[in-house]
Amino acid sequence: MFRDRKEAGRKLGAELEKLQLENPIVLALPRGGVPVAVEIAKALKAPLDLAIVRKVGAPGNPELAAAAIVDGDPPDVVLNRDGVEAYSLGDDELRVLVAKERPELERRRTAYRGKRAPLEICGKTVIIVDDGAATGTTMKVAIRALKRRSPRQIVVALPVASPETLTDLAYEADWTVCLSEPAHFRALSQNYLNFPQLSDDDVVSIWDEAARVQNTGRRGNPRRDGDAAADGDTATAKE
Repeated sequence: MFRDRKEAGRKLGAELEKLQLENPIVLALPRGGVPVAVEIAKALKAPLDLAIVRKVGAPGNPELAAAAIVDGDPPDVVLNRDGVEAYSLGDDELRVLVAKERPELERRRTAYRGKRAPLEICGKTVIIVDDGAATGTTMKVAIRALKRRSPRQIVVALPVASPETLTDLAYEADWTVCLSEPAHFRALSQNYLNFPQLSDDDVVSIWDEAARVQNTGRRGNPRRDGDAAADGDTATAKE
């Protein structure tokens, strides 16, 4: 049980330090992965960036991913073969489904990044971070897209995940670091004492503060533990 996302990030950072990873870059999956990733980036003194992913739902069943779009230049489309086969989706149908979701990916990119350019990951050790994984679908598609950009290696960092999901992720990534593997994984929130949802504004605020700390080498005004901006735990659900 973690007190909050920041505590989970600090504990993950301590574990990742032991690996002595070469040229690490920390990529957070918004929204919940951002406050976790900030603490990891601090521990490793590594650059921080976002891996923005938009799920493409199957027809009539938006919760089942037929594909996903991963932000980049250009964005990468990664298919979920199980979803495609379950609905017998052809290329034309997939193009239509993907086209419907592109505007939301672009909105998120603009909202989160502003004028920030993505970090170059070629030849780097990429650490992909989320606040937990029930199915791991978002993490898996992010890994597959990032592999196309020739990183040195990919490390998955999670505070908590189901054993089945970790087995799947082990086939996708070079390393998986997870602090807790409950046998009966239910809601992600049950693994945290403080687990409010995050908004887009929260993501931007947390990332801006992390960038200021990295650029100046010192923290800003201290906040109380309960302060939302400091903890990053204020208010949106992951997809």
